[in-house]
Formats: sequence, C-alpha cells, structure tokens
Amino acid sequence: QVQLVESGGGLVQAGEDLRLSCAATGTFHTVNRMGWYRQTPGRPRDHLISMYKNGQIDLSDSAMGRFNITRDNEKNVVFLQGHGLRSEDSGVYVCTARFYELDFNYRNVWGQGIQVTVSS
Repeated sequence: QVQLVESGGGLVQAGEDLRLSCAATGTFHTVNRMGWYRQTPGRPRDHLISMYKNGQIDLSDSAMGRFNITRDNEKNVVFLQGHGLRSEDSGVYVCTARFYELDFNYRNVWGQGIQVTVSS
C-alpha cells in the first residue's frame, strides 16, 4: 500500500518562510507527478504547485513568485517552500502524487494534510 507522509507546517509568523516535505512510501514501480494543494474553509481544494519526475513544474497563479518546489527522485520526496507568507496562506496543505505500476496502471494518492497557520 502506498502512502504519502507529510511533515512541517504549524504556526508561521507573517513574512516568514515555510518548508513542507512529503515522502512517498510503500511498494510501487515509480511515482511521477508530486505536488501540493491548499484547502481553506469554504473553498475547494486549490492546486498550488506540482513537479514531474523529469523536472517539469506546474505552477498556479497564486503560487507564482512565492512558492517553489524541489524533489529528490531517489528518495521520492517532494519539498514545498513558501516565502513571505501572508495570512491568506493559512490552510491545510495537502500532498498528492501519481503512482505507477509496471503495467502502466496508476493511482492518485492524497496525504492527510498539514495545517499551516500564518500569524500576524
């Protein structure tokens, strides 16, 4: 069974930086797209940023200029860095990844989510 294990988050002062990590665990052939969504009350889950195994990045408008993503393909870990956080960045940050098996079947898996609260 595959899982995503997230870490980091918590309380962040406005203007400070954020670093989250997400590790893919379990048995699988490969994991391609790994990324982050943000859930805030009353809103759908919004895509922030994702990274493919080849290094290609999908970046949302809301993340542009303030969030970036890095990845360790050997360890199947993805990192989210946020810079100059604002109160509106508060929310639950959820990691997601697409896992592939040898027969090319794939599944999208979601992490439990990490609460990030930006305090002013």
